[in-house]
Amino acid sequence: MSEYIFSVENDEGLRLDKFLSEQISDRSRSFISNLIKDEKVLVNGKTVSKSYVLKDNDIVKAYIPEAVEYTAEAEDIPLDVVYEDSDLIIINKPKGMVVHPAAGNFTGTLVNALMHHCKGQLSGINGVLRPGIVHRIDKNTSGLLVVAKNDMAHNILAEQLKEHSVKREYRAVAYGRFKELEGRVDLPIGRDQNDRKKMTVTYKNSKNAVTNYRVIEELNGFSYISCVLETGRTHQIRVHMAHLGHPLAGDDVYGPKKVVSELQGQCLHAKTLGFVHPASGEYMEFDSELPEYFTAFLEKHRNF
Repeated sequence: MSEYIFSVENDEGLRLDKFLSEQISDRSRSFISNLIKDEKVLVNGKTVSKSYVLKDNDIVKAYIPEAVEYTAEAEDIPLDVVYEDSDLIIINKPKGMVVHPAAGNFTGTLVNALMHHCKGQLSGINGVLRPGIVHRIDKNTSGLLVVAKNDMAHNILAEQLKEHSVKREYRAVAYGRFKELEGRVDLPIGRDQNDRKKMTVTYKNSKNAVTNYRVIEELNGFSYISCVLETGRTHQIRVHMAHLGHPLAGDDVYGPKKVVSELQGQCLHAKTLGFVHPASGEYMEFDSELPEYFTAFLEKHRNF
């Protein structure tokens, strides 16, 4: 039996079962509900119902069995390897591939492929489900990401990300035409209180987020843009562009309800990645070509 203790901060008004489902993400909502029903959860030292509405500064204690952690299995899945040495590997991830195993996606992920390709020689800092993963990109975002093969490389790369010294340029197609052909979006991002699966621009329980954008080409009904990240928040480009009134083409979360069907997800590609190599200390920069789905969409909507 393990004891989990949570202090409620910035989650006032959230139901207890929903709060615990988010805090203990490796357990199902029904498991959490049964835990509360069995009086294995206390709020301020007292048993309450699953519908209890949390208040700031509430102390939640949950007593649950040790979680059984899944282990990522090696799978022989082809990888587009851009660069590789004894410390790291650069992958050009295709659209549609999930980065690491999670509920509903325990096979066919980038991690499963890396386990096979690297013969298990990956950093263990992020545990058995995310070996080597220093940063991630969304399932329907294509492009470059760096993976660490050892803990030394992982720590140094993670520190560069924390200091915002890693160069990350994305290419995207957004709805409409921008009034300003370039700009800097400096707006904090946090979880949407009305839909906990989405992120939004908010000043409550959020983190600073900065995106620099530049219009490369105006299309029929769309704009082809470059986005350079200063920070790396979840869904950052998608949220910032939607907040400006220019959601990404194909984005079925932050875009219009009627999405562009041929894209099957947002038109977003991690094109350029630059960082200081953790062992040599030399700056390295990698670039990837736009994938076929992206170039085909550009050609279809160009002004001829």
